[in-house]
Amino acid sequence: MIHFFRSSIKFCQRQQVWQRVGLAFLATFVIVVSHVVTVPVAAQPQETAPIEVDGVTLFQVSSSEKFPAEQRAEMVNKNLQELIHSSTSATVTIENSQGLPVLKVNRGDRQKELYLLTVNRRDALGNPPQATAERWKRKLQVAINRGQDERANVWRLVLISAGCLFLAVILNSLLGWFWRTRLSRLLPQATVDPTTGQQPQSLQFLFKFVLFLLRAVLWITAISYIGNLLPWTRIWMNRLLAALRGTFATQFIPAGDNSYSVLDVALLLILLAGVMNLAKTVQHLLRTRVLRATGLNRGAQEAVAFVANYVLLFIGTLVLLQLWGFDLSSLTVFASVLGVGIGLGLQGFAKNFISGMVLIFEQPIKVGDFITVGDYQGTVERINVRSTEIRTLDQISIIIPNSEFLESEVVNWDHGTSISRLQIPVGVSYGSNPAKVREALMDAATEYSGVLKDPAPRVFFTEFGDSSLNFMLLVWIDVPKKQYVIKSDLNFRIETILRHRNIEIPFPQRDLHVRSGKLPLDLPEELITSFTQMSQSLEVWLKQQSIKGIASQDHTATNANSTNQDNANS
Repeated sequence: MIHFFRSSIKFCQRQQVWQRVGLAFLATFVIVVSHVVTVPVAAQPQETAPIEVDGVTLFQVSSSEKFPAEQRAEMVNKNLQELIHSSTSATVTIENSQGLPVLKVNRGDRQKELYLLTVNRRDALGNPPQATAERWKRKLQVAINRGQDERANVWRLVLISAGCLFLAVILNSLLGWFWRTRLSRLLPQATVDPTTGQQPQSLQFLFKFVLFLLRAVLWITAISYIGNLLPWTRIWMNRLLAALRGTFATQFIPAGDNSYSVLDVALLLILLAGVMNLAKTVQHLLRTRVLRATGLNRGAQEAVAFVANYVLLFIGTLVLLQLWGFDLSSLTVFASVLGVGIGLGLQGFAKNFISGMVLIFEQPIKVGDFITVGDYQGTVERINVRSTEIRTLDQISIIIPNSEFLESEVVNWDHGTSISRLQIPVGVSYGSNPAKVREALMDAATEYSGVLKDPAPRVFFTEFGDSSLNFMLLVWIDVPKKQYVIKSDLNFRIETILRHRNIEIPFPQRDLHVRSGKLPLDLPEELITSFTQMSQSLEVWLKQQSIKGIASQDHTATNANSTNQDNANS
């Protein structure tokens, strides 16, 4: 149990969404509480006023001949607060005075009874005042006894609150564990997508939303129960609920002849989201379970499922708005504004939407086709109203606007038929026997399983190239998206067969001849003059250096002869 509790806590820590929702609720609570505490309520005369004990309204009192309703309620509430804070027993009694029942409280430590109020005919609202007094007596007695008991057993109520909070945490964890591990086994196998082995995203979202609602109900119930245990939390919770009720339940949004509150609009949006999710789920079940058994091609299945999705969404929205009491005739102005918006700011969206309708009904491309559009090549996975998803050979999803398929050239390898032709060029060296080359290429193609037997492969002798005899092998396939794999396999087979049969595949060769000679250069006159002056200056300098060298050599030779003469004399 400890291990399970730790794993549940870790799971809850990983759920950032729940943390954000909790922060949102906390922020709303702080704002509403600050509004209740800081914003004063304008004093307005009222016909009735509530009698409250610890935030719980017992009944309403009306004005009397001497006192208004607010003053009567204020005096009674003050006496009740004094009674529930007292530890002595209190008994509510009824006495008659001038033909009207009077509610009093008999306290055990005092001989004089405490006056509460006199029930008049306005308070009875057409009923006998005595019957109304009896009913109010029972409510007052229960409220006083509960208030005294709660204040005498505060710590016991605190322990009960902590136990309830701990039990709510355990139930929350158990609910999440059951939803993640056990629910998938209880669901019918028909809801599982056979291609992925999982439920569709719309169904997963529905399950998560139901789990969120169950957890929300669990925590609301726990917080309500804990809040009603203690008197102080009950007072603040009732004030909070009253503020929320006045903020979100007030009908101030006009729509035709009716008015709606924030809660009404939120509930409508939730129901619309449920209709959208239900339509998506029905579309998935139609595509994976119903239409697949009809034998239609994949493109027709996607088209039928697409139309069914939006028809259900349109009908569900209309029915929901009618049941909600919304006047659809008031949408005429909105429709006109929407038309102007489509004509001005939503041109791109409208263009892609209409292009999507053309693609779905005309079907120049269908789901499952292998196409080439622009720089992208892949299989059409999904056609939506605005864009089309293509899965490339690299298993990358490319989202392309629908208008691109109508405004640019599109190569559909599967349009009408999936049979397409591949061209494989082959070059062999000069001196090879063309008949043997043709036989080798035919053997490589006919023995490969990916090549169709009908039409049969063919070999053409295309040209005499600079370095080779060029041939063209033509083969037909029925799986266009495997064309690169088939080309690679055939190239491997061709190279192996040609090597085993001693047929050489040449590589380009070039002979380079270098010839010496003068290269005529056309230079500007200024540059030629500069080069001439530089050459003359260099020539003069070299002559000067050579003269200096000869003079130094003569001087060195003279000194050497003198030295030799002196040595000889010695």
